[in-house]
Amino acid sequence: MRNLAAWIDAGSVVALTGAGISTDSGIPDFRGPDGVWTRDPEAMKLSSIDHYVADPQVRRRAWQERLHNPAWTAEPNAAHHALADLERAGKVTAVITQNIDGLHQRAGASNVIELHGTLSQTECLTCAERRPMPETLARVTAGDPDPACLSCGGLLKSATISFGQSMHLPTLEAAAEAAVGCDVLLAIGTSLTVHPAAGLVDVAHKSGAMVVIINAAETPYDPIAHLLVRDPIGEVLPRLVAG
Repeated sequence: MRNLAAWIDAGSVVALTGAGISTDSGIPDFRGPDGVWTRDPEAMKLSSIDHYVADPQVRRRAWQERLHNPAWTAEPNAAHHALADLERAGKVTAVITQNIDGLHQRAGASNVIELHGTLSQTECLTCAERRPMPETLARVTAGDPDPACLSCGGLLKSATISFGQSMHLPTLEAAAEAAVGCDVLLAIGTSLTVHPAAGLVDVAHKSGAMVVIINAAETPYDPIAHLLVRDPIGEVLPRLVAG
């Protein structure tokens, strides 16, 4: 940890965060021992654009999941606040996140690159119109199990990237630019199995950055990491702020 603190003090840091950083806020991860998909493999269909478009039952279940998503009541935890503190101190230049919960922003981080989009908005798959998610969830609560776009009647979903959907190119380019330019990449709470997000570790490594993986389980990128940290995320990041 002394080396890590020294690396952070000496250069620009980019954080790449996954579901593991939000578990202390009460949001379960997907692939962990008690993850959403581990407990219910059928739930993966909710994150597949092909299943979502083809099956009204999948869409209805997805809207119920959105209505009761723990992100609406979750609060940023010590790890989120620590990254925001490191950004304010000029040490973290960007937070690239695979999460859709908005907790980094609520903790005070300003330069957040949301690779997989956001739960806070809906997007029409036909006309691409975006609206605030609470507006559409109110329609679900009022009895519409599969609300359509109010402008064109197209299918609505959360403004997130599902399996089978293309990434938002400007967002991916911003993430790659941040990874290329950093001196230290902190991969935090991510299994590093989903691409292209996981590939940012390679991008940073090939650009000469120190790669630090803070995750309870092994990842495919452990062999190229300069440091592996298995301690709880909510303890590690606040220690870095304290120095």
